Amino acid sequence: MVPEFQEIFTFTITVWDVLANVMVALLCGLFIALLYRYTYRGLNYSSSFTVSLILLTMITAIVIMVIGNNLARAFGMVGAMSIIRFRTAVKDASDIMFIFFALSIGLAAGVKLYSIAIVGTLFVGTVYFVVMKFDLSLPNSREYLIQITAHNPDLPENPFSEIFRSHCRNFKLVNVKTIGDEHSDEIEFSYYLGLKDREKGKTLITRIKEVPGVKYVNLFFDED
Repeated sequence: MVPEFQEIFTFTITVWDVLANVMVALLCGLFIALLYRYTYRGLNYSSSFTVSLILLTMITAIVIMVIGNNLARAFGMVGAMSIIRFRTAVKDASDIMFIFFALSIGLAAGVKLYSIAIVGTLFVGTVYFVVMKFDLSLPNSREYLIQITAHNPDLPENPFSEIFRSHCRNFKLVNVKTIGDEHSDEIEFSYYLGLKDREKGKTLITRIKEVPGVKYVNLFFDED
């Protein structure tokens, strides 16, 4: 019992162990970084963040090796980390997920749990890749916002309802306002709508522009 208890406070690691841990962390970090780059869909792709994922995995493994079974080092590391101020806001939830992904794999690699590190990387990465590849996270229906600017005296009665019924699953008028000064005859309509066919947005715009009095049509949709 006593020797087993003493082994808790004994942590030996060789140079080859260090190299093996860091190498596993490197390979897993590369996989995570490539997964992030391939599946990223935003507009502000950051190559430095991608590189950081690789280094974060390796550094986490090194930190865990430094701490080992020493409680004093662990508390010291917590204190040192608390000094760091993270001033870069992470706005995308997937970025936060990738950071925790890299940290978790680095932890596993640092304590020589190679099977957990490798299998965890491949399994979680494959699940995320499938979800993103087949758009499983997207809603079944996509909502659009369309803004129509028209010369009011030239507009017929209920000018857009028939067009919307033929091209949209649903539509809802959310705003009507005048454009320009108080004497202006221009008016702007805003509708939320769901297209029957996502590829027919251009056709819808063309049909609306054919309505007498319509000057401008803008169709907006959320980024995937």
